[in-house]
Amino acid sequence: MIALRSAKNTLGCLVGCAIGDLGAIFLFQNHFAPEAIPKSLWTMVWAVAMTSGIVTSIILETFILWKQLGPREAFRTAIGMSLLSMLLMEAAMNLVDYGMMGAPAITLGVLPYTLGAGFLAAWPYNYWRLKKHGKCCH
Repeated sequence: MIALRSAKNTLGCLVGCAIGDLGAIFLFQNHFAPEAIPKSLWTMVWAVAMTSGIVTSIILETFILWKQLGPREAFRTAIGMSLLSMLLMEAAMNLVDYGMMGAPAITLGVLPYTLGAGFLAAWPYNYWRLKKHGKCCH
């Protein structure tokens, strides 16, 4: 039961993180097309992508909890999500992206690996947190 719940919570976090993270990289990628993103901007692109991922995860969580908790408490709960879990997820996604693409770039072939790495990086922590504290990302 804990494994399933922690996996579901991790998947919810992944959706929010992926929307912001991959969306930011995609926008940079299209802005600099047909040339690649300049190497001098790679660190900034990944920092913007990670920040965007965390922000969209918080926004998604707020909307999910809005009816159940009300707007203020939903936002407070979303802000209280495990930042460590989101950072692990974001770092894993971007490391796999770099390992496979050699640059901040997104293709359909990379997505399953990027998303899988993000999920697998955060799930053990979320499982442990849920088992120990009775709460995970949510």
